[in-house]
Amino acid sequence: MRTSHGFVLGLSFLLVLITIAQSEKNKTVISHLPGFDGPLPFSLQTGYVEVDKSNGVHLFYYFIQSERNPAEDPVLLWLTGGPGCSAFSGLVYEIGPLSFQSGSYIDGVPELVYRPDSWTKVANIIFLDSPVGAGFSYSVTEDGYMSSDTEAVKQIGIFLTKWYEEHPEFLLNPLYISGDSYSGKIVPPLTFQISRGIEIGDEPVLNLKGYILGNPFTDRKVDKPAYYTYAHRMGLISDKQYEIHRESCVTNPSTAQNMQCTRCIDAIDKCLKDIYINHILEPKCSSAYNGNSGGGGMLLDYTSAELGLSDFSSECRVSDEEP
Repeated sequence: MRTSHGFVLGLSFLLVLITIAQSEKNKTVISHLPGFDGPLPFSLQTGYVEVDKSNGVHLFYYFIQSERNPAEDPVLLWLTGGPGCSAFSGLVYEIGPLSFQSGSYIDGVPELVYRPDSWTKVANIIFLDSPVGAGFSYSVTEDGYMSSDTEAVKQIGIFLTKWYEEHPEFLLNPLYISGDSYSGKIVPPLTFQISRGIEIGDEPVLNLKGYILGNPFTDRKVDKPAYYTYAHRMGLISDKQYEIHRESCVTNPSTAQNMQCTRCIDAIDKCLKDIYINHILEPKCSSAYNGNSGGGGMLLDYTSAELGLSDFSSECRVSDEEP
């Protein structure tokens, strides 16, 4: 059976309905989750922080303490891409301590299992639903949903200030701003904003150490050409194909060269059609796709999967034929 993202997010909504171990202000400590067998083996807190009083904009977060040494381990603010993807996807599909057991259900709910290679083994992580409208973050007024990258950066900065006011015990921990995909447009200016705030004496003073980005989106003029450079450097296309692309698509293309560029790109895209571009070492699948990944799909059970590259892709890597 397939598990839709809508169902997954519906499941995450149950977080706010679970019997809680402790509650104060807008913070809730979660001890049990539907689909997970027994109490959670880590500390999970959820809550809201108001970042725009005039419009009633509230950002929702999941906070998981480090499983090693919460008092000293770094704090990571994790921003999922999109824009507009829930931070819950980062928690269960990327770096968090939970994942879904493919094809398994408990009382009709997809089974959640503990993931031992989580980043929470060495860090305290705040998974933030941003911008407003993502996940459970909401606005009381319609105008509050009129957001932008600039506004998102501003509101996340307000979120961090207020979050640390409620969690002063983490102020001395090293802070890293992190995320992936579209967060490449958010993390750098946010980090710069925090750095400037530290310089001018904003309170509270955050112990900012840097930022972390995974396959970030930056600028289409930079990102798209880098796609072909990466394919070449990873040995997915031949030297000849790459040189033709560089000469016809990058270096002052004329009308004739544009036609050659189009043919070249079509040939390269055909070469890469069976490559899972989000993770080239993982198998791309279609009929076996269980709904747990983004475009193209990725198998979670490798026992019956063909892990090799397609025959055509293998030929492309050594081909000297002109596209």
